[in-house]
Amino acid sequence: MPNATIHLHRGDLPDGLSLGRTVAVDTETMGLRPQRDRLCLVQLSAGDGSAHLVQIVPERLGGTRGPDGADCPNLKALLADPETVKLMHFARFDVGILQHALGIAVAPIRCTKIAARLVRTFTDRHGLAQLCRELLGIDLSKQQQTSDWGAADLTPEQLAYAAADVLHLHALWSRLERLLAREDRLQLAEACFAFLPARARLDLLGYDDPDIFSH
Repeated sequence: MPNATIHLHRGDLPDGLSLGRTVAVDTETMGLRPQRDRLCLVQLSAGDGSAHLVQIVPERLGGTRGPDGADCPNLKALLADPETVKLMHFARFDVGILQHALGIAVAPIRCTKIAARLVRTFTDRHGLAQLCRELLGIDLSKQQQTSDWGAADLTPEQLAYAAADVLHLHALWSRLERLLAREDRLQLAEACFAFLPARARLDLLGYDDPDIFSH
C-alpha cells in the first residue's frame, strides 16, 4: 500500500478518533518475553489505508503510568471495548503483552495466523509476509523486524514497517474467513479466538513451558 498514511502518536491515541468496529492491531516490543521486555509501540488501522501508531513511553523517559499500567486511556478503552473486534496476526503474543503492559482484558479477537493454520494445512508457511504474498499478492519488507523499537525517535523505515503489519489485515482476514466458511471451520476458529485471552494469561503465568496441553 504505497500511499498509506501513517500517524504517530506519543503516549496515547487522540481524543475522538474512531477506527470502526474492526480494528487491526499489532505491537512492537524490546523482545519476546512480556515480563522482561517492554511494550514500545502499538499499531492500529481501520483498514482504510491509514495507520495510527502509538509510542508507549515509560516514566523514566517522560511518560506517565496509571494504576493499571501505562497511562493511555484512549488506547486502553479501544482495546478493551467488547464491541470492537481486534484483528491480529499471532494474537497470542500481542494479547499477552497488551494485557501485561496495559492491565486490560483484550477481546474480542480474530487471529489471521490461527485462521491460516486451520485452513492452509497443505503448508507450514503461515507468517504474515507469506500470507500477504500468497493471498493478496503483496510483498512486505521484514528488514526492520529486529530493530531497536525502544528508541525515542523512530526512523521512517521503522514507521513504514510497523504500519505495514496492520494495513493489510482486514483484506487478509476477509480471504481467510471465506476459506474457513468453505472448509466448515469458522465455528472452530471462533472457539479458538475466544480462548486466546486465557491462553495469553497462561503464558504470562509461565504455563507456556511446559504447556499444560502437552502430553
